[in-house]
Amino acid sequence: MAGETVITVVGNLTADPELRYTQNGLPVANFTIASTPRTFDRQANEWKDGDALFLRASVWREFAEHVAGSLTKGMRVIASGRLRQRSYQDREGQNRTAIELEVDEIGPSLRYATAQVTRAASNGGGGFSGGQGGGRPQQQVSDEPWSTPGSSGSSSADAWSTPGSFGDDTPF
Repeated sequence: MAGETVITVVGNLTADPELRYTQNGLPVANFTIASTPRTFDRQANEWKDGDALFLRASVWREFAEHVAGSLTKGMRVIASGRLRQRSYQDREGQNRTAIELEVDEIGPSLRYATAQVTRAASNGGGGFSGGQGGGRPQQQVSDEPWSTPGSSGSSSADAWSTPGSFGDDTPF
């Protein structure tokens, strides 16, 4: 939508995503991303951490189940979404404001880790497993050639299904 504040955050999960269901049975996963800037101090000749930003984030529906099944505490992630401002009263009756990230896309950062992407078994959404902290494995779709290397429907000439066998030609 026009006028929304879209941001991308790179950071680490402070805990495993918490998967819950609304009264209507709608899944929602909530988690916190900690993003800490690092700068090089030339006088001290060392890297110094800045003030960490702890940003609460949420995902909904099947996406929430994919996130909860794939991401774990400590994983470095890249998340893109829309900032939402929410006002509420705390237990003491004080008015409070919270700024949260409604995630549109999230995935592992591959700067310090590797990941194995696995197509989710449901309506075609994607998920991943592996990476830092070893995410929980997703279900696999055996009739899709891109679901797993060497699955039925893929040929030995398919460069996408055999990691490490890269050529100059496109595989399609």
